[in-house]
Amino acid sequence: MNVDLLPQFVFNGLMSGMIYLLIAFGISLIFGMMDFINFAHGTFYALGAYLAWTVTTLVGNFWLALPVGAVAVALLAMIIETTLLRRLHGLHHTLQLLLTFGVAVMMQELIIIVWGPIGKPVSVPALLDGQVNLGFTYYPLYRVCLVVFVAAVAFALWYGLEKTKMGSLIRAGTERAEMVNALGINVSRLFTGVFTLGGFLAGLAGVLAAPLVGINAYMGLDIIVIAFVVVVVGGMGSFAGAVVGGLLVGVVQSLTGLYWPQATDMMVFIVMAIVLVARPQGLLGRA
Repeated sequence: MNVDLLPQFVFNGLMSGMIYLLIAFGISLIFGMMDFINFAHGTFYALGAYLAWTVTTLVGNFWLALPVGAVAVALLAMIIETTLLRRLHGLHHTLQLLLTFGVAVMMQELIIIVWGPIGKPVSVPALLDGQVNLGFTYYPLYRVCLVVFVAAVAFALWYGLEKTKMGSLIRAGTERAEMVNALGINVSRLFTGVFTLGGFLAGLAGVLAAPLVGINAYMGLDIIVIAFVVVVVGGMGSFAGAVVGGLLVGVVQSLTGLYWPQATDMMVFIVMAIVLVARPQGLLGRA
């Protein structure tokens, strides 16, 4: 057992968890507000990564790719919600899963048509291409900045939901959408805004993860499984649950990869099973 590598792998897990919580928060927010299960969320993540590759290849500027990728995916999410998904509000979750799965497969095939079946590399921006001394180890500067940046985004999201009027409307819509509609608030427009925000977060996660992973057309299907595990572990519809679940799953994955690499994928589902048995609504979810 290599104890010396333990701090580094814990930090690796926190870094992965930051990506997971961005995606899981979008899923959890959409489900909590709209009672809608979006299986296409992982493809938004993949599209953000491919847009990052496109922008950095064309203009060589990762900092431009960051807003372009996130905003472009958000706009696509808004179009999909208004043209397709809005028709399924209030219907059975099976129909939602079927349609969003179809959208995910269609988008995946479009990614293959546009960018090809072979994966693409995205370089770390030159400004962050180096290492920093954390005291216990030297660690890539980009990964450290990613953790700090996502923590700042998570705080901004928490502040927006808890301290602003729009956040109050979203929280009220999560609890009683009919009541919000009766007060004269356009709930359909609010739904569109929430779905767009979820797409923005997924696209942002894809751009941030692009320099860390070899992007490929199937990365969306891989991440959506982990994202749903995170949501279930943390609690559906819970912002704090998405944060706790994302960090927990990331650290469990990383430590399992250190001590028992063959069981890395299995251990994630073991954690989910334990949480469901002990607390079916998730760690921070409500019964």
